[in-house]
Amino acid sequence: MGKKVFCESCGSKSLWKVRRNRLKCSKCRREFSPRKSGGLSLSRYQWQKIIQWFVLEQSVEKIQEQTTVSKYLILKSLLVLRKLMLRDVPKAFRGTVEADETYLGGQMKNRRLSVKKKLGRMRRGFGTIKQPVFGILCRSGQVWAELIDGIEAIDLQPLIQRKVRKGSTVCTDTWRGYTGIAAKGYVHRLVKHSEGEYSDKRGNHINGLEGFWGYLKRKLAAKGGIRKSRLYLYLGEYVWRYNHRDLNVKEQVKYLLNLVAKI
Repeated sequence: MGKKVFCESCGSKSLWKVRRNRLKCSKCRREFSPRKSGGLSLSRYQWQKIIQWFVLEQSVEKIQEQTTVSKYLILKSLLVLRKLMLRDVPKAFRGTVEADETYLGGQMKNRRLSVKKKLGRMRRGFGTIKQPVFGILCRSGQVWAELIDGIEAIDLQPLIQRKVRKGSTVCTDTWRGYTGIAAKGYVHRLVKHSEGEYSDKRGNHINGLEGFWGYLKRKLAAKGGIRKSRLYLYLGEYVWRYNHRDLNVKEQVKYLLNLVAKI
């Protein structure tokens, strides 16, 4: 079913062949040459319908029902879309930014029995099985996030230097991984969460990024479990969705369709 050709204008399946391997739609009377889009055997119309249901966060089964495209091609197209979203991120931030780290992963009680036995009752094991993530949010509302191996200064500060222009104000909590960032050309503002402080008198806080972490964890929890090898793709997807939250569905579909057309 994935190889069916649709009219690129109206989506009609009623077509006939005319000269030079071109097709003509019996509904809108348009002539066109069938073409591949996004490196898959999908027409622009099929891509548009898949993207529309994807933006609405529908399941693969629902997308298949609405588009009559094979499940294999839908899964391939969603992989393409997530990879495009992953690359469509802000290059660098300036001004006042927030930086913070968090962990992604299910609760210990939901882990497999084999994992629980392996970790035993060591408190340390509860944290080490989760995936650390680092994020930066500009006060304009744009966010960037990446999976990381550790949360020490050697892990976090090079990322700040890569994504934030020198001279900017960086707001963080008091974690030791941020100590010394001021010496690298930034204005460093601390928020003392341990003392119950979440915003100081000068308006320094990391509440925006904390809000994004909450959004991200709710979305991932709704998926019911994601393989660790694919986590970076879903992280990229929800970063993109958050950054483009002010666009309506039609605008988001058009935006993603243009990204696919450039492949």
